Amino acid sequence: MVDAFSVSIGALLTLTAVALHYARGTERPASEDIAEEVLERRAATVPETDFPEPMNRAIGGGGGAAAAVGGAEGAEGELEEGGEEQAAGPGDIPEDEIEYYEVEFVKQGETIELANNEPILDQGEDQGWDLPYACRQGQCVSCGGRITDGPSEDYVEHDNQQMLDENELDEGYTLTCVAYPRGEFSIETDETP
Repeated sequence: MVDAFSVSIGALLTLTAVALHYARGTERPASEDIAEEVLERRAATVPETDFPEPMNRAIGGGGGAAAAVGGAEGAEGELEEGGEEQAAGPGDIPEDEIEYYEVEFVKQGETIELANNEPILDQGEDQGWDLPYACRQGQCVSCGGRITDGPSEDYVEHDNQQMLDENELDEGYTLTCVAYPRGEFSIETDETP
């Protein structure tokens, strides 16, 4: 009926399979992690810059350039102690002289009060709006906006904007990262000349 030879062959194959399953073989050595080395090589080939790529918010808006302008350590304290005052910018307004202006953000569909001691971009972000920017220093046009009520210099004061010429300012264009409100107006954000 049952062939003893076939049963013994089947049992032998089964025991061999079980033995191979539980037997420890030679382990394959793990390959060396070269991720750090690759990153260092790539970093060495890319020139360093303090100016971020446009629309790249992960870089932090060019904060490195602002630190470089500040000078060496200790220099800041020397200026304060030495009695020399730095030139006052449009945002250097005493607390008791801050004024507020109604500004309509056309694309956001809201009108809010903006203080005259803070850039338009910062105050728009305080509202939770995702407004475009890159350098935050007036050296690019990523944060550009257009004041629909007339020449931008009638409604805002720029702090060291370097990209817009007189014609563009007359057409109402402004850089929201360095523009401080000086009147009531309507602005279309994300508009560049």
